[in-house]
Amino acid sequence: MRVLITGAAGFLGSHLCDRFLAEGHEVIGMDNLITGNTDNIAHLAGRSDFTFIRYDVTHYIYIEGPVDAVLHFASPASPIDYLNYPIQTLKVGSLGTHNALGLAKAKGARFLLASTSEVYGDPLVHPQHEDYPGNVDAIGPRGVYDEAKRFAEAITMAYHRTHGVDTRIARIFNTYGPRMRLDDGRVVPNFIGQALRGEPLTVYGDGSQTRSFCYVSDLIEGIYRLLMSDYNLPVNIGNPSEMSILQFAELVNRLTANPAGIVFKDDLRIKGDPQTRQPDITRARAILGWEPVVDLPHGLEMTIAYFKERVR
Repeated sequence: MRVLITGAAGFLGSHLCDRFLAEGHEVIGMDNLITGNTDNIAHLAGRSDFTFIRYDVTHYIYIEGPVDAVLHFASPASPIDYLNYPIQTLKVGSLGTHNALGLAKAKGARFLLASTSEVYGDPLVHPQHEDYPGNVDAIGPRGVYDEAKRFAEAITMAYHRTHGVDTRIARIFNTYGPRMRLDDGRVVPNFIGQALRGEPLTVYGDGSQTRSFCYVSDLIEGIYRLLMSDYNLPVNIGNPSEMSILQFAELVNRLTANPAGIVFKDDLRIKGDPQTRQPDITRARAILGWEPVVDLPHGLEMTIAYFKERVR
């Protein structure tokens, strides 16, 4: 296939480029580099089967020649990024998705949207299954990301139902691994960076809030299987193994042999930050035959090795 991957220089987008190239496909990567980094795809430079285009997908997208699949991964994804770029986040979720869908329609291509567990907001149902409509504060600070993705899902289904575009929607839960940015504000790089510098890990509140962490190779496998499936409704892709932030901090300290321990601070989290997050992956298991295989200690060891070369 010849595939377009938007957000190709980002954490997930760059790993997707690697996977599709490894499967023998031709990849066109597109990114405006607001939060992406060409270092993530530097190893692909010079390949005849990879093309990178620096471009903002909130403008009309033109690709010469055939396109068999469009994977729309362009968007700021961490709280620190979408709070710094709130309008850009809303535009890439709305205008960017519209343009990517328009390209898929024009080319007769399959389309996959990178959605998010954040469409569930601060959930009142646990674990979260795809039929749960969510508990989202549209005008809170996180709304710029949550509502951008909810709109993106709505327009994706509209193109499917109205124009017959062959669409997929992946609701991605917390994912970690090499190529995350140390300064992106998410808990995995935050904790690993602090631990490798020999600093105490900062836990907000009492650390009882929970997350479920999926290693990037597992996530990419789920995305690939979803694109190759014939299922059009949303599918949760994530690791259902849940743990508290305090337990996670303790694990990071143990794996890095960090003696500095943990410090607790008043709850300074962003308003609306979910207290629980755990995917119900029944649908992914049944439809894709997929579930995570990399356990958290092993995944963290590989991630820590990556960050060791980048911590100052």
